[in-house]
Amino acid sequence: MQAHKIALAIHGGAGTILKSSMTADKEKAYQSALKIALEQGYQVLENGGSALDAVEVAVCFLEDSPLFNAGKGSVFSAEGRHEMDASIMEGQKLMAGAVCSVEGLANPVRLARRVMEQSDHVMLANKGAEQFAREQGFEFEKAAYFHDEYRFQQWQALRGSDKFQLDHSSKKDEKFGTVGAVALDSTGCLAAATSTGGMTNKKYGRIGDSPIIGAGTYANNTTAAISCTGSGEFFIRGVVAYDVSCLIEYKGLSLKDACREVVHQRLQKIGGDGGLIAVDTQGNIVLDFNTEGMYRGWKTPQGHGIEIYK
Repeated sequence: MQAHKIALAIHGGAGTILKSSMTADKEKAYQSALKIALEQGYQVLENGGSALDAVEVAVCFLEDSPLFNAGKGSVFSAEGRHEMDASIMEGQKLMAGAVCSVEGLANPVRLARRVMEQSDHVMLANKGAEQFAREQGFEFEKAAYFHDEYRFQQWQALRGSDKFQLDHSSKKDEKFGTVGAVALDSTGCLAAATSTGGMTNKKYGRIGDSPIIGAGTYANNTTAAISCTGSGEFFIRGVVAYDVSCLIEYKGLSLKDACREVVHQRLQKIGGDGGLIAVDTQGNIVLDFNTEGMYRGWKTPQGHGIEIYK
């Protein structure tokens, strides 16, 4: 069987990331974290590992970094809690797993994969997902593990109001904190994973696109693997990740053209901001967004890169 070329892309969220408000030290920290996540995920592929393993490893590292709104760096809800969402999907059998509104788990993406592989379900929520996690032997962290002073101050500024805030922005309504990864392995299999802490000061058990298969995450070996970041409600309404796959499958668009159509036409037509990363069956990578910036990185045998701004 012919070996495919391997490819990996990651993101740490999109939004109004202004160079003017980014310190040199902070930019260096973001670039360093993205680089390590990229290297760890890519090493899995280089060693002949699966795309699923690669995206899980990369996302876990980003979840473990307080710089990103996922896992350890998750934002505070209106009740001062950390309610996390994650999903993962593989492109061969279209198997997928997702969890939403889970608390106390350092790596929600690991639980999402366990849902995919060890249950008959695709999505588990809240207490049920946590019960499943316990039965699967997951350890739970205390609230202090997730406490980040920067996130806490973000919440204090909004606490008691009806306002909420997405991540990565000085503007109150344009901060999209999500992490994700997409990969193509040497057997030609694609996979995608996405994880988030949601919105600062979110209420009512709000859930965005990150754990929703087809909206924030999608993978199909005949088309592409996609992970999204942005204003979740619009990504759900636009079924963004699946829309990219559909344009490739049914209209014959290239990955680049499909992503451009969705991010800059269809999504913006309904008022959606954000971006996505995608890789197709040939190892082509697209990192597209309609915001000021997106924390992103990519690597193939031909080269690699880490970028934040346009």
